Amino acid sequence: MTALNRVPSLMVRAGTASALTIAAVGGSIVVPGVATNASAAPLATKALEIAASKKGSPYKWGATGPRRFDCSGLTLYSFKKAGKKLPRTAAQQYNKTQHISAKSRKAGDLVFFHSGSNVYHVGIYAGKGKIWHAPKTGDVVKLQKIWTSSVWYGRVS
Repeated sequence: MTALNRVPSLMVRAGTASALTIAAVGGSIVVPGVATNASAAPLATKALEIAASKKGSPYKWGATGPRRFDCSGLTLYSFKKAGKKLPRTAAQQYNKTQHISAKSRKAGDLVFFHSGSNVYHVGIYAGKGKIWHAPKTGDVVKLQKIWTSSVWYGRVS
């Protein structure tokens, strides 16, 4: 039996086995809401996993983590932990990314919400039309469906 075949039975026997334990025996770690994309850059994949790990963290305007975030604070924090420095605001982040089409978007790309030429919100694309983001005061970091067509996409390189 291969290590991959052992993982499901190990998970059943272990019950709440840690992701590190599963990974140590050759399994894969699955982060809820994260699209699997073999061609995704390691930087973007890592940033996406970091953002997902902050699920439930409270929104706070101007906060950049590690416990509270605003929208651009979450993207800044996630990419910084993954090894890439981004500017502070959503608009500044948009200006520092490689602009891509919706057809070209991949998990880990940034999604910028705009009104006309004004960028007012940012999240990290998780695949299947969803983003990880810090929505607004009174809310928490969460996975949510993109709710408008007024978005632009940017790739961090």
